[in-house]
Amino acid sequence: MKLRVRVDYATYSALKEVEEEYREVLEDAINYGLSNKTTSFTRIKAGIYKVEREKHKDLPSHYIYTACEDASERLDSFEKLKKRGRTYTDKPSVRKVTVHLDDHLWKFSLDRVSISTKKGRVFISPTFPKIFWEYYNKGWRIASEARFKLLKGNVVEFYIIFKKDEPKPYEPKGFIPVDINENSVSVLIDGKPILLETNTKKITLGYEYRRKSMTTGRSTKDREVRRKLKRLRERDKKADVRRKLAKLIVKEAFESKSAIVLEDLPKRTPEHMIKDVKDSQLRLRIYRSAFSSMKNAIIEKAREFGVPVILVNPAYTSTVCPIHGSKIIYQPDGGNAPRVGVCEKGKERWHRDVVALYNLLNRAGDVSPVPLGSKESHDPSTVKLGRWLRAKSLHSIMNEDKMIEMKV
Repeated sequence: MKLRVRVDYATYSALKEVEEEYREVLEDAINYGLSNKTTSFTRIKAGIYKVEREKHKDLPSHYIYTACEDASERLDSFEKLKKRGRTYTDKPSVRKVTVHLDDHLWKFSLDRVSISTKKGRVFISPTFPKIFWEYYNKGWRIASEARFKLLKGNVVEFYIIFKKDEPKPYEPKGFIPVDINENSVSVLIDGKPILLETNTKKITLGYEYRRKSMTTGRSTKDREVRRKLKRLRERDKKADVRRKLAKLIVKEAFESKSAIVLEDLPKRTPEHMIKDVKDSQLRLRIYRSAFSSMKNAIIEKAREFGVPVILVNPAYTSTVCPIHGSKIIYQPDGGNAPRVGVCEKGKERWHRDVVALYNLLNRAGDVSPVPLGSKESHDPSTVKLGRWLRAKSLHSIMNEDKMIEMKV
């Protein structure tokens, strides 16, 4: 959180002295890191601390520590940009300085903030905005580190960092299996399968047709073509769907104290899937479906909420009967992947997405009996993209379905 405070001349001068010497230490730390080919904070600190302590005797020693941390971050960022070919200088240049503070260099209270300088501690009294109190009163704690930057007109820009303790993973009372497909994600909630459409196929082909129309007969180096291609947002649109769907699933698991069960997809999943596919359009769709990205989005959001995630073997989840363990035979229905099959032994009819959910549930260790024994196909309730995007929870979708059934 950024706060701006106007201070008196004496306070500003004391902080200005700290900023100038901090800049010198920072530049020396960066030069040392470059000459010794290291971005490690501990190595940089060990290499320059004695020399800098002699040069800046009146400066509190912890400013040297924080300057070394700052240099380590800048060097690490510079190396990453250099690998991408996005650097324009031989070394990172120090243009603007934001002084880093650790818990020895500043103290916080609601009345005032004290900062160590060469002449002792100075005090500033910021006015906290409404958003500060929202964080402060909702369980967020103020971190031990902070930063400040000096602006014109005796103004100090002070940065307070809020942190929230990560919730401890709970003992799951149940499981929510999630099966990721090209154009949908199926979820099992309270024994009821739900299929959430993602429209990935439509998005992929739509953008591919637009790319072809833009580039047919024209070079991709053409300025106008490049400008039009930059406007395409296929990746952003898919990422937005993934993030919202992941949050919806994780919130449901968090509220019901359940663990999420996912397929442990191998690396380069699309490459394995398209190995024997000859249809060029299908290969394109599978390759851009980003199965692993959907899995990673759910895992990342689950980590944020403290929801445990169980990864299980993905082999044969949609081709083995969860009751008898026998093979499911899918009859051709005119499509590339028939959706309904029949168990060889029990003759039950299974929907491909439903059987995958129950097999994931079994592999996660759920020993409850599978509540499907009839000879009818159990198709999941299909929820359109626009509908679940507006939903507050998966349970609200299920309640809407019940009301529709009652009306019918």
